[in-house]
Amino acid sequence: MSFVNYNTKEINCKIVYYGPGLGGKTTNIQYIYQKTAGGNKGEMVSLDSENERTIFFDFLPLDLGEIRGYRTRFHLYTVPGQVFYESSRKLILRGVDGVIFVADSQLERMEANIESLKSLEENLKEQGYDIDQIPIVFQWNKRDLPNVTPVEDLQQTLNADERPAFDSVAVKGVGVFETLKAMSKLVLMNLKGGLKE
Repeated sequence: MSFVNYNTKEINCKIVYYGPGLGGKTTNIQYIYQKTAGGNKGEMVSLDSENERTIFFDFLPLDLGEIRGYRTRFHLYTVPGQVFYESSRKLILRGVDGVIFVADSQLERMEANIESLKSLEENLKEQGYDIDQIPIVFQWNKRDLPNVTPVEDLQQTLNADERPAFDSVAVKGVGVFETLKAMSKLVLMNLKGGLKE
């Protein structure tokens, strides 16, 4: 749930990148961070555990201009993809405004994608959210690899509700900003009616 500070006229929104381990969540945020002008970003913070190099809690506020006189700031987070870190994923979802689900397109990763999506639904429910009411954008990552699942199969298996979805090669930046832009629009549309003039 976004935080509106009426004194400073600032809206803070939380977007969480969710998906299976090593699917490209951290790569997305790193690319966005590298390509965003210095004045528009805060410090990126990574927390590594001693037994898994891919656990990152990336934090990146992005200023995206003003809406009705309010400055909008997006805070981007990733969750650790490994099942071992389930409690961390639940904690990071607290107060979420939107989720970008980064699916690994490799054929052998479909089961991990399905498990991660089920985990997302359960964790949102525990936080008091209905997955059908939360803005979600899907990203079909690693589309440059030779052994990828057809987009139609990804759509049918993971995105039956036909939410926005984008092909991606996060390591090259392909589809990264398009995904974030679509999510930002969905989050802002949810907020639009809730601001005081």
